[in-house]
Order: sequence, then C-alpha cells, then structure tokens
Amino acid sequence: MTTVYDFTALDIAGREVPLADFRGKVLLIVNTASKCGFTPQYGGLEALHEELGPRGLAVLGFPCNQFAGQEPGDAGEIANFCKLTYDVSFPMFSKIEVNGPAAHPLFRWLVEAAPGVLGTKAIKWNFTKFLLDRNGQVAGRYAPTAKPEAIRPAIEALL
Repeated sequence: MTTVYDFTALDIAGREVPLADFRGKVLLIVNTASKCGFTPQYGGLEALHEELGPRGLAVLGFPCNQFAGQEPGDAGEIANFCKLTYDVSFPMFSKIEVNGPAAHPLFRWLVEAAPGVLGTKAIKWNFTKFLLDRNGQVAGRYAPTAKPEAIRPAIEALL
C-alpha cells in the first residue's frame, strides 16, 4: 500500500527531501500561490503550524503556477515572499505542477486517494488542502475556500 512516505520532493532550496522524514506526523499538504485571492491563508497555515506543530502537525507548502499564473516567482522570490509577508516557518517545497502529465507524483497519488467533488481527480485551484493521518494515509481533502482554522477540528482529531 502506498503512503505519503513513499515520495520525495525538492524543498524550496532544491534539496531532495524524503517525505518519510515526516513519518508519524499528521500532515497538511497544500498547493500554494503568492498572488491568489486565497494567499492570506498562509497566515492561517502558519498559525496551525505554530500552535499544533508541537503536538505532531506538519504543514507542507507546494507552490504551483498552474492556476492563472498566480505563482510566477522563482524559488528565492517565493521563499522571500512567504517569510517577509507571512513569516512562514513551515516547510516549503519547490514549485511543482499538480495537474496534468507533468504533475508531481505526490499530487497524482493525493488526488487518487481523495477525489474531489463528484469524483473529480483534478485540483481546481490554489490552496487545495490534503490532510493525512500519522500513518501517511489521506484522511481528507479540503477546497481552496476552506480556511485553515475551519479544518482545525479535523486536524486535532488526528493528533
């Protein structure tokens, strides 16, 4: 059985990170963008990271430019924006694609494990969130409109 721990991804600095490094944690995996109407959710994601991280939550951000070109920057620009604007301290990864033939394998697995409304596999927009349990299995998928604080009860139930 595949789990999130079977994947690797490049962090924002370009280093390969085995997601097995997060074994035993509850994960909130989010495709992000710096110039999106949902970008202020970085603040809520950071609050979850700070408040629930000590209890075992890890928020993982994956920038994506597939939705209206809302993440045009390079890795350095993305990292600076996240730090300076939202003081993001949770792990950020290199820009990826989440849909189509070039989609990162992690996101291909996530959408198979947790299809969207009416069974759709595609991610519809930035800030789609996937919640994973401590065993590396998908426990829920949340729309971009779901604010981080609204899914806190689901996160706490897994902690």
